[in-house]
Amino acid sequence: MSASFENLLYDLDAASGILTITINRPTKLNALNAATIADIDAAVQQALAEPQVRGIILTGSGEKAFVAGADIAELAALTPDRAGRASLAGQEAFARIEASPKPVVAAVNGFALGGGCELAMACHMRVASENARFGQPEVNLGLPPGYGGTQRLPQLIGKGKAIELLLTADMVKADEALRLGLVNHVVPQAELLPFCTQLLTKILGKAPLAVGLVLDCVNAHYAKGADGYETEAQAFERAFESEDFKEGTTAFVEKRPAVFTGK
Repeated sequence: MSASFENLLYDLDAASGILTITINRPTKLNALNAATIADIDAAVQQALAEPQVRGIILTGSGEKAFVAGADIAELAALTPDRAGRASLAGQEAFARIEASPKPVVAAVNGFALGGGCELAMACHMRVASENARFGQPEVNLGLPPGYGGTQRLPQLIGKGKAIELLLTADMVKADEALRLGLVNHVVPQAELLPFCTQLLTKILGKAPLAVGLVLDCVNAHYAKGADGYETEAQAFERAFESEDFKEGTTAFVEKRPAVFTGK
């Protein structure tokens, strides 16, 4: 199953429920312009509305770049007020990815710079190919990051190191990104999508409601005004009312695999 977008490929494997969203501007190294961000947002919202979609892989076309950054020509033409609106639009689109109750894995193939690094960080997990490079080089353009980079990078790797990378604009290779905790796994490029598929398949064997509740609880830790412990207690109570909880505990007692329905 597939849907049509100007700058994306949208491919759903009906058997597994895994949707692959591929940013498809290879001649621009998949750079983010306003139209591409709008496509990403629309694709994610469509995926969240489709019961057939159970998990999402987000990647870039080609072997050189996940997303090499923003479209600089478009960026340079913005007025200050339009730039502010563009920043908010990108933040809102990426926040929807982060808040997704369906797991989202970034398959980072090559450069993930600027907006590309920010997009990857908005995903729940990141798997990098060995040739991946990460960085927030916006200060080289006289700018701070605009799509959440100053917020998510410290969450993932710690304040001190994040500030260093944000202020120096240094790129980090995949192995360093793994050591810092910016990515979950590093694999050869040929194994990137199969590995992500395997990872999601394992997760999708768990109770869908519980998976979504875990993501809600983790996000609550970082949400302004939210109490993560209270969110967890509410999620725990909600799960107790579910058919999946009854199935999970029954299957455990009966020593058989659970068959979850997401109810």
